[in-house]
Amino acid sequence: MQTNQRSVFGFLAVRSAAGRRWGRRCLALLLLLAAPGMILGSEALSPRQWTVEGVKRQALVYVPPKAAAEAAPVVFVFHGHGGGMNNTARSFHLHQLWPEAIVVYPQGLNTPGRLTDPEGKKPGWQHAAGDHGDRDLKFFDAMLESLKKDYQVDEKRIYSTGHSNGGGFTYLLWAARGDRLAAVAPSASAAGARLQSALKPKPALHIAGEQDPLVKFAWQKATMDALRQLNQCGEGQPDGKWCMVYESKIGAPLVTCIHPGQHQFIPEAPALIVKFFKQHAKP
Repeated sequence: MQTNQRSVFGFLAVRSAAGRRWGRRCLALLLLLAAPGMILGSEALSPRQWTVEGVKRQALVYVPPKAAAEAAPVVFVFHGHGGGMNNTARSFHLHQLWPEAIVVYPQGLNTPGRLTDPEGKKPGWQHAAGDHGDRDLKFFDAMLESLKKDYQVDEKRIYSTGHSNGGGFTYLLWAARGDRLAAVAPSASAAGARLQSALKPKPALHIAGEQDPLVKFAWQKATMDALRQLNQCGEGQPDGKWCMVYESKIGAPLVTCIHPGQHQFIPEAPALIVKFFKQHAKP
């Protein structure tokens, strides 16, 4: 009887172990089938490097399979001060929402912040033209030029977005490289009067938190008001939960999305950004 019991228990243990292995395989397969977006996750992003004036720079880049043969939009996504390309790829995940576009998540260098980190121990972006020898503007130039050499880039559909310091750098790109951009979408950032004076009309989406304790909402509202005037916009029309669309008689609409939160990058932002960029190309 003991021999029979040991045989039965041994058989059941083998069946149980095999069942667990089979279950794990089935679960992995079900997850893959149920979440096709995972295929376009971090494994679809490739690290790339550039040397700009002797300094190694890097970014995570997603390239659509057909980009070598068919013209593709390009979206640059800039992290905030103290952030990085990996977290930005996860929070923005624009490559998942717009898989037909080349999406670039650049990595900044340690930079003194204007609002935090005055010693510059964390990565960020230059604040104004001429800062740090224009290292980040030159980095943008190098990235774009290499993409144009390696792939078919739709030069009428090149875009920039970013959060906080990355949004501020998007405003700087608009001022200094605006002829290359079809539209911009800064989040939780502001453009001062000096920077505003260098802007030329362009479709823009600005995302702001009413309770932002860092980039004060008053500063962001002043920026949005200036953009409405710059882009010759009329009265706004509601669009969804938080957004207003200000149509422009010169083809440069402004969309403002003002949420009740603080300085965070809101989960709704990526879809809003992709929707806006898809609507606008250079003439």
